Amino acid sequence: LMPLLLYFATQGAFLFGYARPVPVRFGNLRRPRQHMVWVALAGPASNFIQAFGWALLLVSLVGFGVDEPFFIEMANAGLMVNLVMWAFNLFPLPPLDGGRILVGLLPAKPARMLARVEPWGFFIVLGLVLAGVVGRLWLRPLMALGAEAIKLLLSPLMPLFN
Repeated sequence: LMPLLLYFATQGAFLFGYARPVPVRFGNLRRPRQHMVWVALAGPASNFIQAFGWALLLVSLVGFGVDEPFFIEMANAGLMVNLVMWAFNLFPLPPLDGGRILVGLLPAKPARMLARVEPWGFFIVLGLVLAGVVGRLWLRPLMALGAEAIKLLLSPLMPLFN
């Protein structure tokens, strides 16, 4: 229902399906609060690595003169989807990974206060998305930063294609 609701609520501009959170056994972590930061960073890190991989493929395709639109658009879409997921998951509100990272980095009292928001966090984020706040103030700037970081990481390879 979530993708259908968002499709009609945003006139097709934003489509997202809610995913179940990854179960974490806190008892297996030696220092649960600090180690949860690393666990939470795994999701956005994998999205960033995938975005880098798609960008590398895109640069390689263009560099080798491949002009097949399907492959170029597929690589571009893979890059964009993963940059969106990277930035969105870093939003600093539980249950998103950014919220879990923030809970792990804050002092104990503010962290407990933020953690109490988690049962309503999805609805708060959804409201902020529908209001345009997340896209305008979070996604676009962070995606631009991520894209620039990827360009910087790929810059040593650019002379190979000239």
